[in-house]
Amino acid sequence: MPPMQPPKTNGKAIAALVLGILSLMIPYVGLILGIIAIVLACLSFKEIKQRQEGGRGLAIGGLVCGIIGTALYGIIIIILVIALMAIGATDSYYDVLSSIPPLTTA
Repeated sequence: MPPMQPPKTNGKAIAALVLGILSLMIPYVGLILGIIAIVLACLSFKEIKQRQEGGRGLAIGGLVCGIIGTALYGIIIIILVIALMAIGATDSYYDVLSSIPPLTTA
């Protein structure tokens, strides 16, 4: 009797994990990578169930990392937008710029 082989690992689960980890580490692009990781993880869950493949833990890891990366960069973007709106709403910002002395060359 031949030895039993382990089930094949789902490729989308691996890709979801890699993109999920990259979404945490790469600034600015992390939001997009996180969204792609979430989509790939969801697709891999369906394929793993249908094809009896391995890689469910990888898909879970990719999903979690993708959600955290997306939420992290989403919060950062919201904070930046609020800060820019607050700076733009105050007149003191322009007063600070006008108080800078002009540059003179010697």
